[in-house]
Amino acid sequence: MPKTLEAITHEVLELPHTQRLALARIILDLDGGPADPGVEAAWDQEIRARLKAYDEGKLEVIPWEDVQLEMRDRFQK
Repeated sequence: MPKTLEAITHEVLELPHTQRLALARIILDLDGGPADPGVEAAWDQEIRARLKAYDEGKLEVIPWEDVQLEMRDRFQK
């Protein structure tokens, strides 16, 4: 007999954070269809370019603490 959505949700909430994220990715990929190799290659190139720019000090970075404060200010209203 299949489990109910409520039962599955309860079990998922008991998983460690990383396993919940992995499960979410699996579920999202189920309905996404096959990956487009062109898109995957473009993202790979973009990620490498951003990492290179970061390593070379060419990016303006914002400390995580500042981002958290800005988000808290923006969304607590």
